[in-house]
Amino acid sequence: MQCVYQADNVVEAELLKGLLAAHDVACHSGGFYLQGGVGELASQGFAKLWVDDADVEQALALIQAYEAGEFAVTDAD
Repeated sequence: MQCVYQADNVVEAELLKGLLAAHDVACHSGGFYLQGGVGELASQGFAKLWVDDADVEQALALIQAYEAGEFAVTDAD
């Protein structure tokens, strides 16, 4: 397995996990409980997504499309 994304927060990680699953890419998310260990500090970057080696290329392409706004909901939707 390879880490393909480091999310800003748990919500973003789970959103992307759902996007990958919708495109038949099995994904494991983790690191959520590490956020509690930093106390009062801003906690970002703990939520990560991992996929099988065979799915890395497809996962990265989907993540790139997400970051480019291709899945954004507009007023027209």
